[in-house]
Amino acid sequence: MTAYIVRRLVYGVFILIGVNLLTFVLFFAVNTPDDMARLAIGGQRVSADAIEKWKVERGYDKPLFFNSEAKGVDAFTDTVFYARSLPLLRFDFGFSDGGRDIGHEIAQRMGPSLALALPTFALGLFACLVFALLLVFFKGTPLDFYGVVLCVVLLSISSLFYIIAGQWLFAKVLRWVPYSGFVDGWDSVRFLALPVLVGIFSGLGGQARFYRTLFLEEAGKDYVRTARAKGLPERVVLFRHILRNALLPILTGTVSAIPLLFMGSLISESFFGIPGLGSYTIDAINAQDFSIVRAMVFLGSALYIVGLILADISYTLADPRVRFE
Repeated sequence: MTAYIVRRLVYGVFILIGVNLLTFVLFFAVNTPDDMARLAIGGQRVSADAIEKWKVERGYDKPLFFNSEAKGVDAFTDTVFYARSLPLLRFDFGFSDGGRDIGHEIAQRMGPSLALALPTFALGLFACLVFALLLVFFKGTPLDFYGVVLCVVLLSISSLFYIIAGQWLFAKVLRWVPYSGFVDGWDSVRFLALPVLVGIFSGLGGQARFYRTLFLEEAGKDYVRTARAKGLPERVVLFRHILRNALLPILTGTVSAIPLLFMGSLISESFFGIPGLGSYTIDAINAQDFSIVRAMVFLGSALYIVGLILADISYTLADPRVRFE
């Protein structure tokens, strides 16, 4: 297991290097430093001196990959890639194009993102599993039929509808919660209740239907029929046998998603005014701040790799037959 984890970490480093290089090329293929300067300063009618000054202040006046005017190692180190993208490999996010410390912003915004993502993830997983097990327990009954219909309806509706409808009903009509905003401490529950509820409800249809399919597949196997033939109650068969043996595919999606909770929700945070990493990324995209976007893409890739490794490790805990040599 240790050798497998080390090997996966080494693979992850090469993947991060590739992601870093690819995002750098893509961003600078879309916008040159001159275009970035015009967007930051404002408008096309900007003097060449103002553009050059902006580039010099942020280090964009240097060549991208190779500096032909420098000698020796400086030909590679005195470049935009070495100064702005290579430090990402040691998680030094540097400064945004607006001059703000990206690492400090990430540290400040990580708390609100987790305050929204953790309860949405935990309660959503619990609700989906319970609903799916309920449908399997009443398989073939009207409850199962209408439950599946409800799942299809829920997954067919955009999450934006749930956000807008939730704000209209609970914030405007009933006045139970505020429209948007965020505060520190326990008072944040008032602001997080609606986005958490919306997040759970919007993901219930697709995940519950998927879990129901997994449970039904397990329910048709020989060991389940043997357990029923021994006279075990249906609830024991459902929870002790079917649920336990269906954990592997469930862990694939759940455990690997845990590190990505740090990234927050792009849509929910923007609509509900939560100052997390999701809204931070959206604001950076709208402001054409490519330094922030590159940092968030790199951070998301690193967290995704960690999530996949954690999912592989969790397999051995859920099923002792799984071993990595």
